[in-house]
Amino acid sequence: MCLPPTWGGKDGSPVEYTEVDGQLLYSTHALRPRYLYEAVMRTFEMVISGVAIILSSILLGTIALLIRMDSPGPILFRQRRVGLNGRLFTIFKFRTMRAESCGDGVSPRSADDHRITRTGRWLRKTSLDELPQLFNVVAGDMALVGPRPEMPFIVAEYTEEQRRRLAVKPGLTGLWQLSADRSSPIHENLHYDLYYLKERSISVDLAILIHTAFFAMNGT
Repeated sequence: MCLPPTWGGKDGSPVEYTEVDGQLLYSTHALRPRYLYEAVMRTFEMVISGVAIILSSILLGTIALLIRMDSPGPILFRQRRVGLNGRLFTIFKFRTMRAESCGDGVSPRSADDHRITRTGRWLRKTSLDELPQLFNVVAGDMALVGPRPEMPFIVAEYTEEQRRRLAVKPGLTGLWQLSADRSSPIHENLHYDLYYLKERSISVDLAILIHTAFFAMNGT
């Protein structure tokens, strides 16, 4: 009898237990380096992000103007997040909430949240508030595809299992963002990230990016 894989290795690696004649055997499956995949995807990300920034420069400027006209405060929302191997970086987004509410620890769960500006509701619905993260990708802090970066105070409470999601760069989009569970906290839906860690490849990343573009065009 082969029991389902569990995540119990000393380094957080998945462990598959198998029972043979009453003896419990196990094997671990550590994440193996994928140098070619990572090199190809980094080159792809640099090209795509650079081109996207240039092509959307007018849109970026228009959004900045709308934010400035809609409510006082900075155009960009900056926040410290945890990236690859626990390294801190500053994530960029277009500000969608009133400036005095941006320091609140609880993110809006609904578009009707009174803290969200009129322009912010549109930006959130179309996911255009995420556009400045293209600069995070160019800087190497983020990838186009990967687990979403969490805030330090949440990561500080991570279990060993949850810390596995820090083994790769956080992404602008990913499996969790495309799932029906995206309205729930990231750390409560770890299985999406663990699946991605195991199956990530150029084809998987491209499929996620295509689905993300489709979702964005449909405002979902």
